[in-house]
Amino acid sequence: MGRTGVGRGVVVLAVAAGTAMVSAQGPVSDPMRSIAERYVRLILAVGQHDADYVDAFYGPPEWRTEAESGKVDLPTLDQQVSAIEADLARAPAVPPVAADADLWLLRRQYLTRQLSAVRAKVAMLQGKQFTFDEESRALYDAAAPVHTEAEFQTVLGQLDSRLPGDGPLIERYDRYKQAFVIPPGRLDRVFQEAIRACREQTLKHIDLPPEERFTVEYVTGKSWSGYNWYQGGYRSLIQVNTDLPVYIDRAVDLACHEGYPGHHVYNVLLEKHLMRDRGWVEYSVYPLFSPQSLIAEGTANYGIEVAFPPAERLALERDVLFPLAGIDGARAQEYYEVLALVDRLSYAGNEAARRYLNGTMDRAEAADWLERYAMYPRARAEQRVRFIDQYRSYVINYNLGKDLIRAYVEKQAGRQGTPARRWRAFVALLSSPRLPSNLK
Repeated sequence: MGRTGVGRGVVVLAVAAGTAMVSAQGPVSDPMRSIAERYVRLILAVGQHDADYVDAFYGPPEWRTEAESGKVDLPTLDQQVSAIEADLARAPAVPPVAADADLWLLRRQYLTRQLSAVRAKVAMLQGKQFTFDEESRALYDAAAPVHTEAEFQTVLGQLDSRLPGDGPLIERYDRYKQAFVIPPGRLDRVFQEAIRACREQTLKHIDLPPEERFTVEYVTGKSWSGYNWYQGGYRSLIQVNTDLPVYIDRAVDLACHEGYPGHHVYNVLLEKHLMRDRGWVEYSVYPLFSPQSLIAEGTANYGIEVAFPPAERLALERDVLFPLAGIDGARAQEYYEVLALVDRLSYAGNEAARRYLNGTMDRAEAADWLERYAMYPRARAEQRVRFIDQYRSYVINYNLGKDLIRAYVEKQAGRQGTPARRWRAFVALLSSPRLPSNLK
């Protein structure tokens, strides 16, 4: 995503061993290159202990081969973290290119906090137990606010009045949503149109490399509903889980979140502006359990609103996607009004994870909570508990991340910010190594 605000005055380079930053005066050596390489190798080594840890890697293939050739024990990895942290603390505070001063500071802060998260992850792999909030602070540089049952009950009362009828509210809500399921035979056509629309909106504001693209696969047997596997070279594989019914709102949500201007665009921007243009090789790897994920998930979720403000999204759904799915477009307005109420229950999912991981709820009780307070039908509630088992406190990155990103972007854009100013602030954030704690 070649916006000029970040990459101005920088010559594009393909990254390989020994790549240097470039200024108008010629090549400039990177005094943190060795630290960055050791960081990448460290992440790959930790990934040998947790298959979910390395979300993406597109650096030198021999580094991955080296990591896979021999599993480094966890105490040694902890020592490596300490050694890299010590060298980072001694690294130059002034960048080799004066114009990079602000970005250089962010880079140092990013590496420092990412390494702290690596230390926490290594400790967890060795059996250290954290509370939900301790874990999220250690891994993601943030902790979600606590909400009470009474807060959710207020929203549930409003939803109850919108969905009159017999039976428990969750059953009425589930019955209501059945009218908005995308038939399997129409699923790909609807998704492809949603992707086209999201990409079109994004291209109005971001110049993407001409070779960028992603492919879509439909899968089963996963704990998540969608996933972006970034391949490097400006390409992604996006998988959509079809275990459960796919509702019409998920087309735009997933097309934006996983693709444009979400994960795909975020990874392309980092690869373009930080790894290729500047030679900052630490951006060739993405450790999932790290502060980077709050930025990634928060921008992916908020990016839906950036690409499609409510009125524009409603028009797309009513006039294009609903008809493609064989759903009555005249019901789009009421459907999204109901979903807006349900969205106010999103933090109920965090509360279920907090209580479950803290040991005050068992698996069945966590699913019950999600069913009662988050409006998850039973099958989806059980799937979500499996997600919590696998990814633990990662759940905060979706809603807290979205809220933090929204507040930051709107502050940067100004109180009366236009959509164009909001896009500029959003793209600048996507292209920078900013931490969750930098958003406040």
